[in-house]
Amino acid sequence: MTGRQTIHIVDRDARQRAGLAHQLFSLGHHAEVYETLAELLSRPPSSGLVLARDDQARSNGIRGAASILAQMAEVGVWLPLVATSLERDVDAVRAAMKAGALDFFLLPLTTGQLEEALGSVEVEAERATERQRRIVEARDALGRLSKRENEVLKFLAEGFSNKEIARELEISPRTVEIHRANMMLKLSARHPSDAVRTRFEARLDNDGAAGATLFRRGRRTPPGPSPAH
Repeated sequence: MTGRQTIHIVDRDARQRAGLAHQLFSLGHHAEVYETLAELLSRPPSSGLVLARDDQARSNGIRGAASILAQMAEVGVWLPLVATSLERDVDAVRAAMKAGALDFFLLPLTTGQLEEALGSVEVEAERATERQRRIVEARDALGRLSKRENEVLKFLAEGFSNKEIARELEISPRTVEIHRANMMLKLSARHPSDAVRTRFEARLDNDGAAGATLFRRGRRTPPGPSPAH
């Protein structure tokens, strides 16, 4: 990263926290360390990048990055998140990226690897806060829709006409029109494309894994099958 950054480290392992903080200080950055996410959110930061353990996060039955981001959103913290873990878990990577994490780092990293990893997300981090806010707000908006309204929106996003949606759902075209009107009202959408855009921003159909990079042993490796034990 080209400038001095504030990195918020969330990790229950004191040795991992201290090690990452030391590496970040050596790279010219400022590090804040927290044992738990609750500790970080008790005094919500307004800037920086959150580096949090994906495999330690759980709240209200939600695990991993989705839990971290949900808790951050509850208190209005829109900082970009990089999930971390000591284990290579492809499903966890996919889930983290789909939830809206900026990237996924496999620990431990050498100082050189950490510098490379942070450099790889620098440009994206500048846009991540606003994007994450839109994702959360879009999902909140979709959460206000009924099951049928969500189904109508899904087919609408796939280019189906009202008559085609009616056939798929085995209801009348008039009923589709009613659900569509209610859906657009709840989403404050003036045009169907506005509703489709909201669904797109919620990233419901994107597993996100394509953008993730695992940093390990001095090289970048795309997510792949977990190594055999």
